[in-house]
Amino acid sequence: MKNMYDDIIGLPHHVSPVHPQMARADRAAQFSPFAALTGYEMVIHEAGRMTDQQIELDEDARNMLDEKLKTILKQTGNRQEAKITFFQPDAKKEGGIYVTATGLVKEIDTYHRAVVMMEGKRIPLEHIVEVETNPSF
Repeated sequence: MKNMYDDIIGLPHHVSPVHPQMARADRAAQFSPFAALTGYEMVIHEAGRMTDQQIELDEDARNMLDEKLKTILKQTGNRQEAKITFFQPDAKKEGGIYVTATGLVKEIDTYHRAVVMMEGKRIPLEHIVEVETNPSF
């Protein structure tokens, strides 16, 4: 049985006298996958990431929170320990998450309206939703 390429099967491999031979790694790169939509996976992941909306406290809840913060303000010289739950806005999209910080309160900065923890974390007063000052959390 005669094959249609029998006449060229025994010929030596052609090497161009003008162009240098391509390196093996460069030849392999020609066949690597092409990502036409670079960053698409990150966009899909970001869109699927859930965020919460900040809740608005009613008048009674705000008054109770103010009383707890006043108690902490009076005790800051005694290194009052507190567990503070607050809303942390998301940097990339609307909404955010609720975070709880536990530790010693260094001060309440009334000028910048923030609670300053001993480790340096600043919590804006308008984002605080709950404060516990019981030392046995």
